[in-house]
Amino acid sequence: MGNLLKVLTCTDLEQEPNFFLDFENAQPTEAERETWDEVDVVLKDALAILDELQAYKGAGQEIREAIQNPNDEALQDQAWAAVVPLVGKLKKFYEFSQRLEAALHSLLRALTSETYDDPTQHLEREQALAKQFAEILHFTLCFDELKMTNPAIQNDFSYYRRTLSRMRINNVPAEGENEVNNELANRISLFYADATPMLKTLSDGTTKFVSENKNLPIENTTDVLSTMASVCKVMLETPEYRSRFSSEETVSFCLRVMVGVIILYDYVHPVGAFVKSSKIDVSETIISLLRDQPPNSVEGLLNALRYTTKHLNDESTTKTIKSMLQ
Repeated sequence: MGNLLKVLTCTDLEQEPNFFLDFENAQPTEAERETWDEVDVVLKDALAILDELQAYKGAGQEIREAIQNPNDEALQDQAWAAVVPLVGKLKKFYEFSQRLEAALHSLLRALTSETYDDPTQHLEREQALAKQFAEILHFTLCFDELKMTNPAIQNDFSYYRRTLSRMRINNVPAEGENEVNNELANRISLFYADATPMLKTLSDGTTKFVSENKNLPIENTTDVLSTMASVCKVMLETPEYRSRFSSEETVSFCLRVMVGVIILYDYVHPVGAFVKSSKIDVSETIISLLRDQPPNSVEGLLNALRYTTKHLNDESTTKTIKSMLQ
């Protein structure tokens, strides 16, 4: 109770961390190696997942023709043959989200441990793990942006489930049913029903981490998130640090990570990220920083703050923040 009270009543924005977190080149120390290796196995597959999602075209034409010609068995077979391998891909993406959540838990365990006194020390001295945490957030927002602009995903899966149900009723053996049984299909359907499924996975996963580690003060987790947001903000605002980025891509990387940790913080912290007492200065600097970027490069991030946070529409959210995000 004391830990929760401490989090709820914190009103001071501590001095911002002022160090360069090397998102481009950080390498693991011996102390980080075990966790880093475990997470690296997952992250190595992340780029291929994004490539597959970007290339996902769907079976819209085959499905339309099958629906318009319900008595044409050849067209029904063609649509089913087109959808089954796509459902295999959607299953793969869903299963990757479970691996990503497990990797997140590994990183949170390391970054909230008692190895160091505070989150600033953790992030500054365990930069390779901080970089992996950032890479998970970056992947998550990239995945969800691609998913939101591809309605074929839900259309394909809905058609698959309807057709599978009809085949069962008619006792028709269905190729592909063994790969995605009914229970798994329900879980996958819930996953894709969310506008930002990967972000929801991470948000739920972070909340689960806090609830499963009751001996760990809540602020160990929330302070890591708020510190990461501040580190990104400071690096973007400080010419000396920003000049050390070897690529402009690192700027967009920092922006994505900053937004990702705000959303996680908003889910985990009892009163969220948008109250005056928040350790993340969302309104005056972070939203302004986002608005200073080319609109086409950050509209997705602003939308993530508008539509995927938990507490934005609470009465406790300042009017300034609400108006800035309108």
